[in-house]
Amino acid sequence: MDIPLPSVPTPPGLAAIYSTLRKAYPDQSNPLQVTALVKYWLGGPDPLDFISMFSNPGNPLHGIPPHWHYVSSGLSDLHGDGRVHEFRGAHGLSGYGFELTFRLKKEPGQGMPPSWPAELMQELAKYVFRTNNSLQIGDHVSWNIPLDHTHSRLHFNSNSNMRHILLAEDPQLTKTQSSLGTLAFVQIVGICDEELHAAQQWNGFSTLELLRRIPYAGGPWLITDMERMESIFELEPSLQDEVTRGLEREGSTLSGVNAKCYWEELKDNSSSNDVSHFNSSSIIQPARMTDQMKNQNFNKFSILPPIDASCTSKQHYKGEATMDRSSACSSATSEISRTRSCRGVCVRLNIEAASLLPLAFRGRLRHGRHFTFQSSHADIAITLVSTSVTGSIATREHPYSACGNWLQLFVGDELIGKLEKDLDELAHPEEVSLPREYTWPEANLKIVVLPNE
Repeated sequence: MDIPLPSVPTPPGLAAIYSTLRKAYPDQSNPLQVTALVKYWLGGPDPLDFISMFSNPGNPLHGIPPHWHYVSSGLSDLHGDGRVHEFRGAHGLSGYGFELTFRLKKEPGQGMPPSWPAELMQELAKYVFRTNNSLQIGDHVSWNIPLDHTHSRLHFNSNSNMRHILLAEDPQLTKTQSSLGTLAFVQIVGICDEELHAAQQWNGFSTLELLRRIPYAGGPWLITDMERMESIFELEPSLQDEVTRGLEREGSTLSGVNAKCYWEELKDNSSSNDVSHFNSSSIIQPARMTDQMKNQNFNKFSILPPIDASCTSKQHYKGEATMDRSSACSSATSEISRTRSCRGVCVRLNIEAASLLPLAFRGRLRHGRHFTFQSSHADIAITLVSTSVTGSIATREHPYSACGNWLQLFVGDELIGKLEKDLDELAHPEEVSLPREYTWPEANLKIVVLPNE
């Protein structure tokens, strides 16, 4: 008599995900999966335990082509025993509160799903686990290389224009509730340079809506086509005017970016012209911020460090964030000693970050908002604030104020006009000779722009 093998129960969080997937794909109960060989909680490098891959027939009549649908398991709490995520109760978030999905258009005659999207999803998951920052709908990630250029395909010659990511709500998978909490499904959408620029200039949500309106660029389900060569603005030129009008009407929701940045106080109007000392090593020396400052609202600016993948720099851009200054930096007497006013400042930025200065003035400060550059190498930040921003430690009387390594730079109505005019050329960074130095002696302000590397 054979003794039956004991069955291993499916962890409750994973069971909830599988239940949602069975509703979407009742005829694919045993999909192909990419599995982490050594689970993350056993010391493995990959945070996602499983990535399930489904064949979706689409609906061509509604602009939805056949595609592969990838769904992760591991960013949410799968086990509920603390091995990976803290249990927050059935009505809290399950782990990070989301799983990633990706929809890839099928190539003619393609019978098996490519595996590179699973690597892409693992890289994004590593970023989340490493930084403890969630990925949310409307966020965009500057990936800077074709999405299919992954570690296993380093020698693969990809010419795809899909080099960046927008994050959307998965149109097919609804929010899931389990005994371990709730989770949403956040879909990766491949976009090109011009579409990333639109998301930065205006906002991610509106750019997603533009993509949904163009079947070739994603359609209603935002399906990524790695063979797509034209941007939505080439396919429909009038959309650029829509972005411009939206920016002028609403401003930008991009509240900040991570960057190579550094600032120092100028003692007087005569500052050194030497810019050769600004490099990757010169911005990792300052002392780290205190734990008290980290526990305040500094990190709520939603500016995140770069994603380490391959050999290029990735940046994660978040949407609108608040500038809550009910922190010790602005109110508690015990922190006054760390808050100081500077006579003048020199700000140093890499060209990728500096190219967003025209947007910061036009789309943010002109609309009474703020914009922050946060160093990707050290606890250094530079926040530009307008006259309408409340709670800032920088004021008209003290335009350059610092709390630890965090500089707040007040830009009044008169100065903003000068900065806009003088820095407008940065909107076309390919035309700027580097290094480039801008000075405003009357304001005791200098901005130095250097190459990315």
